[in-house]
Amino acid sequence: MTEKDVVPEPPPGFVPSGSRGPFSSHNGPYFHRAEMGEVTEQAFYALPRHANGLGLVHGGMLTAFLDGLMGAAVYRAARQTAVTIHLSIDFLHMARVGEWVMGEARVTRATRDVAFVEARAHVAGTDVVRGSAVFKLMRRHG
Repeated sequence: MTEKDVVPEPPPGFVPSGSRGPFSSHNGPYFHRAEMGEVTEQAFYALPRHANGLGLVHGGMLTAFLDGLMGAAVYRAARQTAVTIHLSIDFLHMARVGEWVMGEARVTRATRDVAFVEARAHVAGTDVVRGSAVFKLMRRHG
């Protein structure tokens, strides 16, 4: 690990997240708000590996972050694992290496089979990306 890969202490109230699967673990580390309210909150510190050639956080990283954040919101609300079946992302502003990207998501509606979610990510209060998604709720087959 180089000095460029060092993640500072997370923002107040945030703690390291556990394993989220190989893809997300590779892209992290991620953090979440320890006290859970109605809104699911997560964050990551933008490292050089998260950047494009301009030193801005890559749109794919922001998309993956929002997708995982919305999936976590669905799990918290429905207590079921879910998979993304529709994802819409709007890029609004830039995030740069060395900044904390903060995200929040909420389930807006859930049926027996699907959940609808909205999310946003911001840096220092400025929205950088927002998204909405539909998730298929997965039922265990016995």
